[in-house]
Amino acid sequence: MNVYQQVFELIDLRSFSNLWFWIALAVTWSTASHWVLGVPFDMIGRARRHGGQAEVDLEDMVRINVNRVLHISRVSGMWLLALACFLLTLLALLGFYYHIEFAQALLLLAFPMTLVWMMSIRTAHLIEKGEGSGEALWRRMTRHRFYTQLIGVVAIFVTAMWGMYQNMVLGALGH
Repeated sequence: MNVYQQVFELIDLRSFSNLWFWIALAVTWSTASHWVLGVPFDMIGRARRHGGQAEVDLEDMVRINVNRVLHISRVSGMWLLALACFLLTLLALLGFYYHIEFAQALLLLAFPMTLVWMMSIRTAHLIEKGEGSGEALWRRMTRHRFYTQLIGVVAIFVTAMWGMYQNMVLGALGH
């Protein structure tokens, strides 16, 4: 086996049979559910339990991240939306029309994360409108995390089902 074969075996573009893809999927959703609007979820629990300085720190960090998210969405939102739609459409065409497995895998990662991104913008708007402190903030951040995890569970399930289908059908056909 030469060096090129070893490199291409390590970086296999058949994503659904590659351990690295599944590790990336797990890390992506673990990270997405831990960082709620850029704030680690343990800060929310600490602020709820202890109050005081932990609550002030949480509110400051949420305010900074909400302002950042809203600034980006107001300044570049339409361009980012157009770019995201273009890329998702490109991945869908490459993946499901031209049957490129790597594009399918990227779409199954990117599309649900796009939903989380849109949900984050909505949550930032709600926090800016008056849910930026105390109990209302904790509830909003916890609800955002729950829906992020729900999207993640559905995305992992769909990806696992599609990956098994790809491995069983295409593996049996020898592709």
